[in-house]
Amino acid sequence: MNAQERVHPGTKIGHVHLKVSDLEQAERFYTEVLGFEVTTRYGTEASFLSFGDYHHHLGLNTWMSKGGPPAPRGSAGLFHFAILYPTREELAKAVTRVLDRGVPIDGASDHGVSEAIYLHDPDGNGIELYWDRDRSDWPTNPDGTLGMTTLPLDLMDLLGEVVTS
Repeated sequence: MNAQERVHPGTKIGHVHLKVSDLEQAERFYTEVLGFEVTTRYGTEASFLSFGDYHHHLGLNTWMSKGGPPAPRGSAGLFHFAILYPTREELAKAVTRVLDRGVPIDGASDHGVSEAIYLHDPDGNGIELYWDRDRSDWPTNPDGTLGMTTLPLDLMDLLGEVVTS
């Protein structure tokens, strides 16, 4: 790929839009468990949610999925989407909210570049909650390439980041 074909490094993935079976249930999960706020609602068929004052980070709809089952295991589709937190403490606060609401965690990994927690929403959509380490701390292989890992994450150590008052 030549320099003219490369996408600008400031380009980001803007939002995720999920098909859900039950809009009320999905909206409750994303607002009560993960802390999103509803910014716009289209009747009983779609809802747009955000962190803060952005128009939306997440869209939920039942246009083609109302009452439908989760995608079967082993089928093509979304593996997970990821929510990036600015600090390890903010990730720990998010994980505490998840655990306090009884939502099971599927896994916790140290990827060298980041620490990540994995869970699923009520429709079986995978979610990764993570924070990135400073780029200067990212591991590299002997040849200089990125040396990402998948090591167990000490969840209790992460949760210790939450400052109690």
